[in-house]
Amino acid sequence: MGSDVRWKLCWENELQLADHVELSDFFLKTYGRHGAFLAKPFEGGRSWAGARPEFRAIGYDAHGIAAHIGILRRFIKVGEVDLLVAEIGLYGVRPDLEGLGISFSLSVVYPLLQRMGVPFVFGTVRQAMRNHVERFCRGGLASIVSGVEVRSTLANIHPYMPPTRVEDVIVFVAPIGRSMDEWPPGTLIDRNGPEL
Repeated sequence: MGSDVRWKLCWENELQLADHVELSDFFLKTYGRHGAFLAKPFEGGRSWAGARPEFRAIGYDAHGIAAHIGILRRFIKVGEVDLLVAEIGLYGVRPDLEGLGISFSLSVVYPLLQRMGVPFVFGTVRQAMRNHVERFCRGGLASIVSGVEVRSTLANIHPYMPPTRVEDVIVFVAPIGRSMDEWPPGTLIDRNGPEL
């Protein structure tokens, strides 16, 4: 990511209505080009899809929002182990900046993650994003955890759907306060809430 990107690090309750509207527009454009279904949660000025982030890192350049990372501390269950993590989600890069090293933007939030006192960063992405995540993990900041499904609650209740879903997604983990050797074994991660 070029040096012309300025990062705003903020708690969720520090955002104003105009910030949510600007982020909503960013997500509609960023996620919408992969399908209308992915953009739908961001209609009407909404700047989150499932769970609301606790903290946001928003990158700006001369053209507006360049990138976004949402962070939420939560407990997940890996196999039989309850584990505190910082979930990373709502990750987006403006299309004209893709491929310019945005994965290094996590270095912007790394000091915050250390202050949050979490042992691991946890994130999931669709299978279609495998190459992107593998490139990111090659730098040694994170590892892909294979052979794991993730169960989450749906963000909204629908009478024609079960309240949870199990997905075969790419799971990546970054050690913050512990080593990767301490990540618990298991083939199911229970998010116990909607994805970020």
